[in-house]
Amino acid sequence: MLNFCESTPLSSIIYHPEQRVSANQIQINYDSFGDTNHPPIVLIMGLATQMIYWDRQFCQLLASQGYWVIRFDNRDIGKSTWLDSLPTPSSLALLTNAVFRRPLGAAYLLSDMMEDTLGLLDALGIESAHVIGASMGGMIAQELAIHHPQRVKSLTSIMSTTGNRKLPKPSASFSLKMLKSPPKESSKAVAYGIQLWRLIHGEHYPFDQQKILSLINQALQRGFNPKGNTRQLAAILDSPDRTIPLGSLRVPSLVLHGADDPLVPVACGVATAKAIPNAKIKIYSGMGHTLPSQLYDEITAEILDHIKATNS
Repeated sequence: MLNFCESTPLSSIIYHPEQRVSANQIQINYDSFGDTNHPPIVLIMGLATQMIYWDRQFCQLLASQGYWVIRFDNRDIGKSTWLDSLPTPSSLALLTNAVFRRPLGAAYLLSDMMEDTLGLLDALGIESAHVIGASMGGMIAQELAIHHPQRVKSLTSIMSTTGNRKLPKPSASFSLKMLKSPPKESSKAVAYGIQLWRLIHGEHYPFDQQKILSLINQALQRGFNPKGNTRQLAAILDSPDRTIPLGSLRVPSLVLHGADDPLVPVACGVATAKAIPNAKIKIYSGMGHTLPSQLYDEITAEILDHIKATNS
């Protein structure tokens, strides 16, 4: 396992402030850590979650081993383009999709969000990168590896799934707690956000309420777009199962998952690893659907060992 004692001190990691670039006919907002001449790592965040939830320390730990680490806002969130002219599914449409599997007619799919990531790589002059995705970001990363394997040096899929809707779902008790509709007013978003993050974090690792409160307030200042969150959800629900195409992957792949993930059960991570030939899997006891700061060293070391094994 990697020894961070031999790495560059985190305080000396170069930070490149946020900026926007044109990618796939929209504007993508990003920032980065480390020397831009180093091999790139691209981080793709999950549903309704801005790039800032890739914790700065997490990014610095990856960059400390000689990598250029890039995080960005997906479409319809944060400071990237909001597609407000596109339709948003109603609550009734989401309900009928859940019960009857009726297509939502999503404004875009995960494959379109994958093209955003590809466009960002093009805009930054990156031929290929180590790609890490969390939750929905893992789905987008899988799409990129499936459709553009030559652009992906390695794949890390974190707390994600294959898109097979027959896989286990959240428990009934957890789903009942999640039934409360997200607020449409930013004034109510803080209390809702704290409640949601506490739920998905789980009970094993301490919940850092002050840190999450700070991130929620920062996210609200960067942009509050509930309809965009719903359009992202529709993209997940209307996108096809990736199980069969994942079977054709030859990209070195790592799957990370929490044993106590209440939102995307660990069986989904196991199914992802089984679908990808020669994929490695690491399951973290006590971890929910977040990346606990107590595991940053262990998780980033696991990822970096995986990346370094590709010799690129």
